[in-house]
Amino acid sequence: MIRNAQYAGSFYPGNSDHLKESIENNFTCSLGPQQLPHKEPVETDPFPFLLVPHAGYVYSGPVAAWSYLELSKYPRPSTVIILGPNHTGFGADIGVPNKVESWRTPLGEIEVNHELIEELLNCSSLIRKNDDSHAREHSIEVQLPFLQYIFDKPFNFVPIAMLNQVYDASMMMGEIIAKVCHGKNVLVIASSDFTHFESHNIATEKDNLILETIEQMDSKEMYDIKYRLNVSMCGIGPIAGTIEAAKRMGRKKARLLKYATSGDTSGDKSSVVGYGSVAFYAEK
Repeated sequence: MIRNAQYAGSFYPGNSDHLKESIENNFTCSLGPQQLPHKEPVETDPFPFLLVPHAGYVYSGPVAAWSYLELSKYPRPSTVIILGPNHTGFGADIGVPNKVESWRTPLGEIEVNHELIEELLNCSSLIRKNDDSHAREHSIEVQLPFLQYIFDKPFNFVPIAMLNQVYDASMMMGEIIAKVCHGKNVLVIASSDFTHFESHNIATEKDNLILETIEQMDSKEMYDIKYRLNVSMCGIGPIAGTIEAAKRMGRKKARLLKYATSGDTSGDKSSVVGYGSVAFYAEK
């Protein structure tokens, strides 16, 4: 069973040539890193884990490009785990694919790593096979064309949609990922946007406080600030889970690569969504 792209033609172009052009524009535009990704690794250290936004490419694509440019500097992973929020409300508390064997985008198919999924399932009853968790969810799908564009060889992946994003569930998710991925060539990506539908200035002020805790890799403080200031970020669970996995897998230094809002691309700063790209690096 194949999961066909649900947001090709809306969040990103549905034609493969137009999609490649869109991705390249996100890398080279003034809000992006202004260079195309590296075709060959230039670093020898293990690749960083990432935090990447997930809105339509015309809004968040330039910020996302900063994370993927950074990833392109490093040796390639063989498996990618993408933790995304479940916006739809359908499916399991923490949902992984059931019958779906691959996901299709305009750039081709990506195989789901069901062997790794079985290892995750054996660690917690909170994680369940449920294709409804992913059927209409965009937060993971929009990352795939960027990955397909920068990788020069096939990879497989595990999509994890988090409906339950409480602190304890997120910590558990990070711990389990680190346990089952020990010694494996696995990249972990957190998919999240930040403040929604406030002015550019208010969104930036709130998001900067959250991003400080992410750079400090302090998930507890991140949760505290989110609830104290009512920060409408959608993927706090995926971020916290990725931070915990990063810490346990030797990536203990974080760096903000880029922050912007939808107002920076649309010009309307009265009501925006915040986007941030962060990399979590292995200590040298």
